[in-house]
Amino acid sequence: MASPPGSRYQQTGFQERVAQARAALESWAANPWRRLSLLLIVLLISFSIGGAVGSITGALAKLDPVGALICVAAIELAIRARGPLIRRGGDALVLQLLDMTRIGLLYGLLLDGFKLL
Repeated sequence: MASPPGSRYQQTGFQERVAQARAALESWAANPWRRLSLLLIVLLISFSIGGAVGSITGALAKLDPVGALICVAAIELAIRARGPLIRRGGDALVLQLLDMTRIGLLYGLLLDGFKLL
């Protein structure tokens, strides 16, 4: 994979492998059922992580503000990462995976918060 025109730096092997893995995942997920199953798996995993974070910080009681700060920062970074992904165009798989992760984490935290009420 050649570096973009105007770029002064050479692509590293890691950057090339990440680009190849993303291209392979996008071609694998071209089938709508595979894409849907991948998005559902990511949603459920992030939902589980959100529930686990809420349960662990709730049990320790001293880490509630720190856990909330970390979760809000992660969700905010995911929101800010959407802009370049939308402008990039092409296949929106990475954008959809990011959105599913955000939604799952938020719903997991909210559900755990309602359990504490």
